[in-house]
Amino acid sequence: MFLSYLRLVLFTSGLLMGVQVPGFINDYANRVEAHLIEAQTVLAGFQNTANQFFKGDLQALVAHYQGSDDPVFRSDASSLSTMLGRQRLLDEQFQAMQGPWYMRALQVAFAADPAMRQETLNAYTYQVLLSPAAMGWAMAGALLFSFVIEGLLRLIDWVVLGGKRQRERIARRERSY
Repeated sequence: MFLSYLRLVLFTSGLLMGVQVPGFINDYANRVEAHLIEAQTVLAGFQNTANQFFKGDLQALVAHYQGSDDPVFRSDASSLSTMLGRQRLLDEQFQAMQGPWYMRALQVAFAADPAMRQETLNAYTYQVLLSPAAMGWAMAGALLFSFVIEGLLRLIDWVVLGGKRQRERIARRERSY
């Protein structure tokens, strides 16, 4: 009886862990989008200048600033170049987060911006989403977690006790027939 309840607890724990995955992915996607909008807002004035004098080419504006004799413009060139790089990174992350669910999950797990992933993790609040994707993640997490933990316990039993309990159970079943 205890083992049955333990299995239920393991399954429920896995379920609750699995249901967090889509929530975290959504939070990360929202954070990327917010940072991208912020970067675009910061660059809007520079884009207007580039549109007016350099046919919209921000790199030409950076080159113009770098070639200036004024140290203030050269310093701004470095800052502008950094902002453009940041916007490019954010745009790549944003585009990656527009794909199917499995690509979004892989993006967050393996190719996310580490600082933004940590920022998302620090601000993450546990939630239970009731969407089909969340339910799928929850069931997969529950089955995987239960399987891994129970398999680990059975392996320990087999190594430590030589499967003695398993053999005793089999013997009891045979006697009951």
